[in-house]
Amino acid sequence: MSDVTQEALLAALSTVDDPEIRKPITELGMVESVAVDESGRVALTILLTVAACPLKDTLTKDSTEALLKVPGVTGVDVTLGVMTDEQRGALRQQLRGGAAEREIPFAKAGSLTRVYAVASGKGGVGKSSVTANLAAAMAESGLRVGVVDADIYGFSIPRMLGVEHRPTQVDDMIMPPVAHGVKVISIGMFVPGNQPVVWRGPMLHRALQQFLGDVFWGDLDVLLLDLPPGTGDVAISIAQLIPSAEILVVTTPQQAAAEVAERAGSIALQTHQRIVGVVENMSWLELPDGSRQELFGSGGGRQVAESLTRSIGAEVPLLGQIPLDVRLREGSDTGSPVVVGAATSPAAVALRGIARGLSTRARGLAGRSLGLTPAGR
Repeated sequence: MSDVTQEALLAALSTVDDPEIRKPITELGMVESVAVDESGRVALTILLTVAACPLKDTLTKDSTEALLKVPGVTGVDVTLGVMTDEQRGALRQQLRGGAAEREIPFAKAGSLTRVYAVASGKGGVGKSSVTANLAAAMAESGLRVGVVDADIYGFSIPRMLGVEHRPTQVDDMIMPPVAHGVKVISIGMFVPGNQPVVWRGPMLHRALQQFLGDVFWGDLDVLLLDLPPGTGDVAISIAQLIPSAEILVVTTPQQAAAEVAERAGSIALQTHQRIVGVVENMSWLELPDGSRQELFGSGGGRQVAESLTRSIGAEVPLLGQIPLDVRLREGSDTGSPVVVGAATSPAAVALRGIARGLSTRARGLAGRSLGLTPAGR
């Protein structure tokens, strides 16, 4: 007679997280039944949120490995079922914590998530590469990180982070794919092939609203928004949807690029957002003899930081300078961020330094409830 207890089996399964929701399957109500026979063989039935769950093989593998660690278990048979509409509704309500549908959690006064809107004045300055690598570096340091590819027309984050499958939808709730420990959502996950997105302002706003409100992000420490270049509809929508989002300006050393970047940063004067700082990309090329060749000139990042400091009346620091590095480009093409694939390269060191500075910043009090109530007379 097997001496394996039900409690031991459930304890083992409590260590198995759903790959998309990142919570234990026992807590999510996904374990329909688990039993062991006299020989120690376990029969487990797991309820998937949807029949076409892209990570069901991972779920089967992780559950099997966890149960085989229980002393006395000789084998595991996993059966996959699908939740009923009522069970999915209960799960959705549980994940939302009883909150109203389509509520944007990052806009709530009590949110502790630091939200950074990564902006640039013009395209081609490496804004998306910076976003992807900052996200991967923060996740590698242990933070819970999400990225919204808000560049609807020029989406590139899925390729740069190596996202290989589409999001899973549980009714009207979207489970974002995870790559390098980062939760990611992009319009590129919903359009076939390389088809262009041809939308005007109201549709852009609605897409962002869905990315922020319909996606299950969980408890994030940091959310990065990869904005399109310039000061158009998306930048204005982000200011409306998440007023507490802080702007991170990316530029190159070139004076022409710096002048345009200043305009992108100056939108904070109209939206009343804080500018967290400036990142200068493509700062120089390190030559074999140890010298530096400044292909795009110098001083652009410093110029933008100083100009924005004067414009808004508060210090805007230059957070870092990222050298040109072929491994940064290669990593973006293959879905392996340079901070992960070539961690000791000059570009990776610079990016991790910037990520460390942004990660350790204290969350400001702007827009947050202080928990005070008026005293009665």
